[in-house]
Amino acid sequence: MTTAVSPLPSQVPVLIVGGGPVGLTLAALLSRGGIACMVVEADDSYCSGSRAICMSRRSQEILGWIGADRPLVDKGLSWVGGRSYWRDAEVLHFQMPSEPSQRFAPMVNIQQFYVEEFAHRAGSAAMDVRWSSRVMAVRPLVGGTEVDVQDAFGLHTVRADWVVACDGGRSTVREQLGLQLQGTQYDGKYVIVDVVQKTKRAVERLAWFDPPSNPGSTILMHRQPDDIWRIDYQIRDDEDPVEAVKPENVLPRVQSHLRMIGEDEPWKPLWISIYNAKCLTLDSYRHGRVLFAGDAAHLVPIFGVRGLNSGLDDAGNLAWKLAAVIQGRAQDSLLDTYSVERVHAARENIAYGAKSTEFMAPPNFAFKLMREATLRLALSDDKVRPLINPRQSSPISYVDSPLNGPQVGEWVNELAAPGAPAPEALLAGPDGPLHLTQCFGRDMLCLVFADGALPNALRALPQHGVAVLAIEPQADTLGQARHRYGLPDAAAQALVLVRPDGYVMGRWRGLDPAPLLAALEQKGFAV
Repeated sequence: MTTAVSPLPSQVPVLIVGGGPVGLTLAALLSRGGIACMVVEADDSYCSGSRAICMSRRSQEILGWIGADRPLVDKGLSWVGGRSYWRDAEVLHFQMPSEPSQRFAPMVNIQQFYVEEFAHRAGSAAMDVRWSSRVMAVRPLVGGTEVDVQDAFGLHTVRADWVVACDGGRSTVREQLGLQLQGTQYDGKYVIVDVVQKTKRAVERLAWFDPPSNPGSTILMHRQPDDIWRIDYQIRDDEDPVEAVKPENVLPRVQSHLRMIGEDEPWKPLWISIYNAKCLTLDSYRHGRVLFAGDAAHLVPIFGVRGLNSGLDDAGNLAWKLAAVIQGRAQDSLLDTYSVERVHAARENIAYGAKSTEFMAPPNFAFKLMREATLRLALSDDKVRPLINPRQSSPISYVDSPLNGPQVGEWVNELAAPGAPAPEALLAGPDGPLHLTQCFGRDMLCLVFADGALPNALRALPQHGVAVLAIEPQADTLGQARHRYGLPDAAAQALVLVRPDGYVMGRWRGLDPAPLLAALEQKGFAV
């Protein structure tokens, strides 16, 4: 990591406020697309403590666009499922969808500061990151924004064409614009503890409801790299949060639980914090030339690990759109679709998160009664057990997005309907196996399902800003691509347009690219 020592510039195309994982990933994506940007971060380095720890398959794909996937996977601990216990009896063993041909595991456990480091390193050659630089004031102007930043050189005013607020749940930018998150905040509080202890346990998501080690509490455990356990446990409603995080109150509870589950190796605490669930979002993530992403835009409960994962999805959605607008390849209105799509996604995540929260930390006696009945029944009834499943994070479909184009002709399924995340498929490439998701994250991409030489009109698509990937039947050895993209048989011909963020924009039977180009032009793209 290098620290800038020069004074802040007076003007930048894009100013990203917040150097957490969302801000650094967004900066790396923009830099990769040729957009100059500067990140200002109040802290002097990466975060401390584990914080967000579970990285979804979708997040791994996004980090792959900047080349940060390999260090993350090499360092992290992959997992596919978990177990839940009521008192001392197992009531659920769940497995997330996974298959040997997939590029990434469903989840990888890794501390947030590693994600920040890997994203920063991936884009460091082109990124200007200013640590120990605090935003003091934000003044929207016509055609830009003035931002006052305090750093080691004093107070500076930076004029930015675009500002992206990635400065967390206590966003200064949001406060400066007089905006408030709307929604629900739950009273239940969880203490979060990182402890170092060697273990031979499998990497799983573990949960205990009313365990003998801490009666009345709910406890979550995740293994992390560096021999670290992440432990989250619920405190009583009448406990003082200030007292609850004091080591003399935390360590006996941790010791009691580790002893109960048979983890008897020496251990020591590293980090202690406290958390309560929030289901909050802004109504719009675009306010003129100021955009919001990550926790500055929405706060989602930790249950189901949708917080950081949804923030990285914000970055993946916004980066290509902002680059297209700055470079004159799309109309300014394209950024409105960022807000429409990601507010929709936040509301979906909040709905799932609220259900999980009400089960993990029941807000009243009625919910507690229903939860106990469910757990009791789950001891003997397989049909009840799925109700305990925490519903892990998954990509959200943009079903009503204004960017969705048509789907013309007959299709055998809706897996790749416009607005859906483009399905993965393992192909036989010229240099060996190729995962289709490896081709996303750069340009508009036209998947051409055909056999033989392509028509000249298709080969000319790159001149219109659309890359082409021909998928011949012999390359689709497992039949995954044709099935998942809805083609009825190996002889069917089709075009599928995939956005740079890996979402389907439209699909057409046949090989005529004219309707595809017309759809792009109708959506405001320069073709």
